[in-house]
Formats: sequence, C-alpha cells, structure tokens
Amino acid sequence: MLTIQKYAAIDIGSNAVRLLISNIIEEKGKPVRFKKSSLVRVPVRLGADVFIKEKISKNNKERMLKTMQAFSLLMQTHNVVRYKACATSAMREAKNGKQIADLVLEETGIKIDIIGGEEEAAIIAATDLQSYIDENKTYLYVDVGGGSTEFSVIDKGEKISSKSFKIGTVRLLNDVVKKEAWQELEEWIKTETSRFEKIDVIGSGGNINKIFKISGKSLGKPLSYFYLTSYYNTLQTYSYEERISQLDLNQDRADVIIPATRIYLSAMKWSGAKDIYVPKIGLADGIIKSIYNDTVKSHTKLK
Repeated sequence: MLTIQKYAAIDIGSNAVRLLISNIIEEKGKPVRFKKSSLVRVPVRLGADVFIKEKISKNNKERMLKTMQAFSLLMQTHNVVRYKACATSAMREAKNGKQIADLVLEETGIKIDIIGGEEEAAIIAATDLQSYIDENKTYLYVDVGGGSTEFSVIDKGEKISSKSFKIGTVRLLNDVVKKEAWQELEEWIKTETSRFEKIDVIGSGGNINKIFKISGKSLGKPLSYFYLTSYYNTLQTYSYEERISQLDLNQDRADVIIPATRIYLSAMKWSGAKDIYVPKIGLADGIIKSIYNDTVKSHTKLK
C-alpha cells in the first residue's frame, strides 16, 4: 500500500523567501520518504529595510504580498494538504511585521508564524541531519541567515547546546553588527567547544551550498579551512559587478556571499575545526519534517 501526500514549507528569511513542496511517501513496511517536488526562491531581502529603518518598506510589502499570492496558487495547484509558513529575524524585528502577516492572511489565505531564534534552531535540528553525521564525532552546526545565525553543538549524535546570534549576511552588509556581538559569539563558541579534542563544522545556508557546488566536491566530502579561506580571499579581489559577470553569481548572492563566508570561517577558527561539511539542508527541510512529526502547528488549508 502506497500513499503520497504533499506538504509545503515557506521560509520567510531576511534575504529571501522560499517555498518548498515535498512529497511525503508512505509505504507499508518501509520508512517514510521525503522527496522534494518543487523549490522556489524569491530574493525579497526584507532585512535591508528592517535592520536600518526597523520596518518593512512599502515596496517590499508589495513584493512580499505578490510572492505569497504566487505561493498560494502554487500550493493549490500542487494539491498541498498541509503547510507551515515561518518568518524569522526580519519580520520578527519589524515594527510592522505582524501587520504585514495579517495582510498576507487576509489577501492570500496564508497564515504566517513569526518564530524566535531558538524555535528556528529547533526546527532546523529536525532535518535529516542525523543521516549526515558520524555519531562518534563532535560537530558545530552553523546555519547562516540574512538576519541571524543559529549555532548548535552536537556530540555523539545529541544536541547539547544551541544559541541564536544577531549576526547575519544582510546585517553585516548594512554594517549594523556591533563588535560586542562578534565578541559574544567568539566567547560562546570557545566555551562550548573547548572541552572536545576534535570538532568539525556542519554548514547550512544558500551561500555555503553555492561554495560547495563551485568546489566540485562530491556530496559527503568536506571543504577544508584552507579552501574556504582561499575562496574568501579570492572573492574579495573581485568587485560586486565582477562577481556577477566573471564568477557567475546571482546578483542577490554576489554581495552576501562574502559576509556569509566570514561567519563560517570565524566559526571554524574559534572552534578549531579544520573541515566543514555541507549537507544542503535548512529551515524549509526542517519545517516539512516537523509537520510530519506533529512537533509544530501546521495548517491544512488556505484560509
């Protein structure tokens, strides 16, 4: 007996808004399978407004509304039976964040849940991470976003500590991350990882995924600290326009990739990690798994 249902996850980040639609395949006597059916990414960049002016601009409000209208139609045509939309750092901090979430519900039927950093880290932890890690090793998991970065220490397959820091790519681009935030992060990483003899980093987020793809490494193989440092230095020798024309980066990736790499390198340096693994998972994947496992509240239809 085979049953297939479609679930959807909407990740409303500070840099981009994503819709992931997955097939949930259940077959008697076999473990459930989660197969990606469709992934759409729209670079709305809400954080560019919020981290400077503390509110989402009229232009981005309109873009957000149009994006969610499109996502609503896509979910309907895909016959999605359950979904969850999570908004993170930018909408969490925007003075008009709740107002826009209410407008989206009224205009598109999509209910947006504005979640905190710790809840975001917990949802990400619900991904297929276990299938990528060696239970005999210790890892520092680093999920870099536009507004914040979530860190978790995983030892012998168990998460033993985690924390969210307001250090993200869009914040760094707009020069709104204070020196004290970096110092707090450095202290936290060193304190939480110093007891372990050896640690590796697991990186997630669109920028590290892109770097991994460019590296040509096969899935499961890590990037070295040396490689990442070399690529970081190379990126800085190119102008923003050259990163688009010569390095073939999308325009909404060509600027944030440098601060993102800085965050990963800092995490590796302060934890003493020599390698970073890139399993290509993130918040949207975690939302799908959390919906299936009923560990988060989801919605069965567009209102």
